[in-house]
Amino acid sequence: MSEKTNRATPFDAVIDAWIGLMRAQQRLLGQIEADLKQAGLPALGWYDVLWELVRSPQGKLRPFEIEERTLLAQYNLSRLIDRLEKAGLVQRQSFDQDGRGQWVVVTEEGRALQKRMWKVYARAIEENFGAKLSEVDVATLTSLLSRFS
Repeated sequence: MSEKTNRATPFDAVIDAWIGLMRAQQRLLGQIEADLKQAGLPALGWYDVLWELVRSPQGKLRPFEIEERTLLAQYNLSRLIDRLEKAGLVQRQSFDQDGRGQWVVVTEEGRALQKRMWKVYARAIEENFGAKLSEVDVATLTSLLSRFS
């Protein structure tokens, strides 16, 4: 067994790396949320759902599929889908005889909002993340993070 697999608890460097990763994530997401808000756009969760719908076949997914593809808990997702529907960005469509099975379908308004949000989101990613990393840093980070996929 390697030294890594024998450890019962993480050593200090692992804890420091974990804390650094969590803090970086919080700061970056906070800045992206602030940039979206400053542009008069909704929160990042809206983008995440719209993006998954836009990139899916026929622009539709079942709610559990959206949950699997995003980091949103089911109870938060249900409320978010309600808000997206009220805003005209998605529609619910039944596909079971009894009406219990539903698709969430992105509308043209939803597609347009996702594109507008992406312009701000992409710029925020570059300014707050990409601009601070070299090409080697990006390759290294991508390689390291791929271990958790």
